[in-house]
Amino acid sequence: QVQLVESGGGSVQAGGSLRLSCVASRYIYSSYYIGWFRQAPGKEREGVAYTGGGKSYYADSVKGRFAISQDNAKNTVYLQMNSVEPEDTAMYFCAAGGDPYLNRVVYWGQGTQVTVSS
Repeated sequence: QVQLVESGGGSVQAGGSLRLSCVASRYIYSSYYIGWFRQAPGKEREGVAYTGGGKSYYADSVKGRFAISQDNAKNTVYLQMNSVEPEDTAMYFCAAGGDPYLNRVVYWGQGTQVTVSS
């Protein structure tokens, strides 16, 4: 069993930055792909960014603004969010799964709220 714990969410003005963190309870990066999803009120959960196997993938809506990275020594994955927009407001979830696009998520975190004001 793996626990994923997110942090770093909060309120920020449009154009600002946030860095989300996801700490895993044990080292999992050799076995799983890791990524971030988000869900806004009234909308379906959507993939934001994934990493694994030395590659990263981004949703078109965040390309050039968000960056996913990992620190294996800390069992932590980060999501650097720059030039945020009100449309980025959502609950952000960390996830781990066995495929590059996380179509089969095995573990979910509890989420961290991001609110972007205009």
